[in-house]
Amino acid sequence: MPDLATRFPANPLLKPGDITASMPGLKVACLLNPGVFSFNGKTWLIVRVAERPEQSKIHVSFPVLQPDGKMMIREILLNDPDLIATDARVINYQGVDFLTTLSHLRLFSSDDGIHFKEDPDYPAIYGTGSLETFGIEDCRVSFLEGTYYLTYTAVSENGVAVGMKTTTDWKNYHSAGLIFPPHNKDCAIFEERVNGSYYAFHRPSSPTLGGNYIWLASSPDSIHWGQHQCIAKSRPGMWDSARVGAGAAPIKTAHGWLAIYHGADAMHRYCLGALLLDLQDPAKVLSRSHLPIMEPGAAYELTGFFGHVVFTNGHLVNGDQLTIYYGAADEYVCGASFSIQEILNTLD
Repeated sequence: MPDLATRFPANPLLKPGDITASMPGLKVACLLNPGVFSFNGKTWLIVRVAERPEQSKIHVSFPVLQPDGKMMIREILLNDPDLIATDARVINYQGVDFLTTLSHLRLFSSDDGIHFKEDPDYPAIYGTGSLETFGIEDCRVSFLEGTYYLTYTAVSENGVAVGMKTTTDWKNYHSAGLIFPPHNKDCAIFEERVNGSYYAFHRPSSPTLGGNYIWLASSPDSIHWGQHQCIAKSRPGMWDSARVGAGAAPIKTAHGWLAIYHGADAMHRYCLGALLLDLQDPAKVLSRSHLPIMEPGAAYELTGFFGHVVFTNGHLVNGDQLTIYYGAADEYVCGASFSIQEILNTLD
């Protein structure tokens, strides 16, 4: 099956060099995985901006937030025997993991869905408190009953968890704190209640027993979640053999809920696929992509901060057209369009 994506000719839409760092002494290392929403007649992206200090030949240095919001720069000698720095994204020092970058979220708007710019009237969102000292990442946005729900990855030395904020104007936010404790991420809330309940994808994971699978939960109030069910596991020998995780909120079609998800193999190659879920019982999987609907192939998807990656947190629907905004090679923000019917045609 060929790749179904029609990539925007203007890709990459946003690059690290387009963005000003949040403070002197830092540089924008990469842009990742935007959430997507419509607001005031425009297309908006809430982009994960990852920053780090300039690196030297003798130190690895990285920023960490203090619980009071102040930033501290850690420096470790590269020849320190307690340092493990084989991954561009994570280092381990004296048995403790640290991120090589610190992420926050910034808002970009566009009149045409292609050319995006920051608006100073809509400020950036930074991690706060002891559960977000390593930053906040990969925000999904769901619009439900007049309110925007922001679910994001909250990272600290305590682990990786799911935080939630809500807003109606993108200037004032209500924080619900953590709605899923560590280790969890990839949370997307459905944009419609099902049989009176809120539903959300999430991805708990275990380094020993189990794996990185897509789960479904329901809630009476969007805060307290239960009825957890595992709905999609990684598949040995396939393109999603190592881990799977949800993208944005699923799309309601006549055939079922169409959910775009990411999958990675043992070589950390990330592709996109689709799940089709029952409209009345979303825990029932009707069909699943045997082959990816999108896989890294463009130069900006193959080479970057972490290459061979296409990863989406957000999309917009206009009739049969699905516009996906995605992170490429963990460095760039890009766009691609799909036919919803073509995706459905690939599902048994």
